[in-house]
Amino acid sequence: MGTDAPEARLRTVDYSLFYGSFRALRDITIDIPENSITAIIGPSGCGKSTFLRSFNRMNELIPGVTVTGKVLLDGEDIFHQNVVALRRRVGMVFQRPNPFPKSIFDNVSYGPRIHGIRDRGTLAAIVERSLRDAAIWEEVKDDLQKSALALSGGQQQWLCIARALAVEPEVILMDEPASALDPVATMRIEELMQSLKQKYTIVIVTHNMQQAARVSDYTAFMMTDEERAGNLVEFGATKKIFTTPADRRTEDYISGRFG
Repeated sequence: MGTDAPEARLRTVDYSLFYGSFRALRDITIDIPENSITAIIGPSGCGKSTFLRSFNRMNELIPGVTVTGKVLLDGEDIFHQNVVALRRRVGMVFQRPNPFPKSIFDNVSYGPRIHGIRDRGTLAAIVERSLRDAAIWEEVKDDLQKSALALSGGQQQWLCIARALAVEPEVILMDEPASALDPVATMRIEELMQSLKQKYTIVIVTHNMQQAARVSDYTAFMMTDEERAGNLVEFGATKKIFTTPADRRTEDYISGRFG
């Protein structure tokens, strides 16, 4: 089930994913508009994170994974692209902050270095831009050689966002990026997402219904079927999904009747 959005940055067509013989995702078709925030919601075990990781082929790191159907980025099948180049275009921020045991500067400059940038001045400019875009520059600008592991949990997550931004992706995937943070840090992450969507297409997995309603422009609701395969129940503008969903199961989940 897709949308009528004309400017789809990401698209899946009859996309299924298997772990060996087990089908984890079944025939998902969706169009995700550019410069927007799309939230993926649904009960635990319905394949939300697996689906999210499909957009930068991270599931391929798991032995025995196979896929059918298509995943398209700007109309091009991602499975026909160089995976390193793809992950430059589609960045990822995980549930728990995962900074490298390096300095703040080296964390943010890591990606650009991997892609061949060596000039210190160029790297410094990228680090500053990325930390500014992640709204943490003012907090760390005088301590760029400090270990990233010495930062608070919230600061570490913003640093990981800056690290993702440093390679100038088109899409940012966020897997429950605020679940390990306190309410104040969560609010800052949500404000940051609103700012970032001016430049990037953002897809977020969240268990927090209030968060999905607050931050997203579009919402995808997933469930498992009788064979435990994750499938897309409904996708549309967040306001419509949360006020007048087309499927009774969506209404039941959002209202807390199950899940």
